[in-house]
Amino acid sequence: MSDLLYSEEEEALRAAVRDLLTDHCDAAGVIVRTESDAPHDRELWKALSDGMGLAGLLVPESQGGQGATHREVAVVLEELGRAVAPVPYLTSAVVATEALLACEGDESAELLGALASGRTVGALAVSLSVAPGGAYKDVRHEDGSLYGELTGIADAVAADVFLVPAADGGLYAVDADAVTVTPQVSLDLTRPVATVAFDGARARRVGAAEPAVRRALRAGAGLLVSEQLGLADWCLTETVRYLKERKQFNRPVGGFQALKHRLAQLWLEVVHARAAARNAADALATGSEDTDVAVALAQAYAAPVAVHAAEEAVQLHGGLGMTWEHPAHLYLKRAKADSIAYGTAGAHREALARLVDLQMP
Repeated sequence: MSDLLYSEEEEALRAAVRDLLTDHCDAAGVIVRTESDAPHDRELWKALSDGMGLAGLLVPESQGGQGATHREVAVVLEELGRAVAPVPYLTSAVVATEALLACEGDESAELLGALASGRTVGALAVSLSVAPGGAYKDVRHEDGSLYGELTGIADAVAADVFLVPAADGGLYAVDADAVTVTPQVSLDLTRPVATVAFDGARARRVGAAEPAVRRALRAGAGLLVSEQLGLADWCLTETVRYLKERKQFNRPVGGFQALKHRLAQLWLEVVHARAAARNAADALATGSEDTDVAVALAQAYAAPVAVHAAEEAVQLHGGLGMTWEHPAHLYLKRAKADSIAYGTAGAHREALARLVDLQMP
């Protein structure tokens, strides 16, 4: 049976991460950074990885990591979602790491240690929109080099090494200085996507592509739900706080019944999203046979909730919510981008129907 409750250790981890983000990731700073040529916060990444060792939570202690589980990673992602932190945590510490954990050999072990330290940022060269088990584009491998072009690669501009699936069935590691990274127009500037071109890039085989990509995308989709939960929770909390302070007709706006009903509905959605997120994280952590079901169910439900919460935050903040100075637009952009990351809600509903033998209408 799944354990949906947070342990004392997880709550302590949450408090530590939230304190760090309060000091190093204020909303005004994130807004300024998204308007610059350097969207990722390298100092914050260093504090998370070097200072707290969070980049290696999923890596076994024998390989230089913390030997923790997906439950602890989920807590970290909740807090990063609350802060819309511009760091490559999901793409490097989760997705790229999970891909390497599916491989064997000295090359993958060395890369795992580098990713666990945080001094190397990894990126799986699969489009951010690809769902677990979905078809993905690969490149051509010839004489130890890769040729081709891949689009929609999340956090590619921050990556030091790419894990690239090739047409011969292998997963290859390629250093970032051997490829050409071209930023694409991104809705969510805190997690930008880019095109990565391989023109004779020297590559090192680390394992088989199909099982590595499948494992990585499943973990990415399952733990993205926790980020969406943190985002939705921030939107709800800040909107309630604002409506308690904002007055109209000499009374708090939050006292109007119509707004109370909207907030109550949103609260229920967030509570249900929390249950779905915790179930997915626990299933991944325990290796449950129902993991695929838990991940598909969580993504199908949580993605629309995050978008709804962000939309309500923008609208219920009134004119303030429409300004660039207020961070509500960061949350709406992240929520909309997350809603198509690692598969849309519709794709996950279809997958869920297949998994439980329920015929779609």
